[in-house]
Amino acid sequence: MKTRATALIPFVPSGPDFDVAIAFFADLGFETAWRNGDIAGLRFGGAYFMLQNIHIPVWQENQMHVVEVDDLDAYWAEIDALGLPAKYAGVRTKPPTDYPWGREVHIIDPAGVCWHFRKAR
Repeated sequence: MKTRATALIPFVPSGPDFDVAIAFFADLGFETAWRNGDIAGLRFGGAYFMLQNIHIPVWQENQMHVVEVDDLDAYWAEIDALGLPAKYAGVRTKPPTDYPWGREVHIIDPAGVCWHFRKAR
């Protein structure tokens, strides 16, 4: 039997405040493609995510998502200038760091989910 991969839309929990999560992702450069109550479709370049108003801290803090950007250092400069940790409770950022698998910027969102931004290949 032949099989093929399908495009998946990763699920992202919003944490305790859905509107704060929407604003946070807008600051990161995500576009809200659609919103229906407490669920929204987010787009970042060619990547799509589904944001839902769910708050389960233990589960959220074990999630991670990877997103690629064209110029990691320029993206970091824009994000760093926003002062996200002062603007949003629980947010943590880590500047570009070299790892064995590549260079990344880490951002913990208001829900506790870890985002890995990498240079596009």
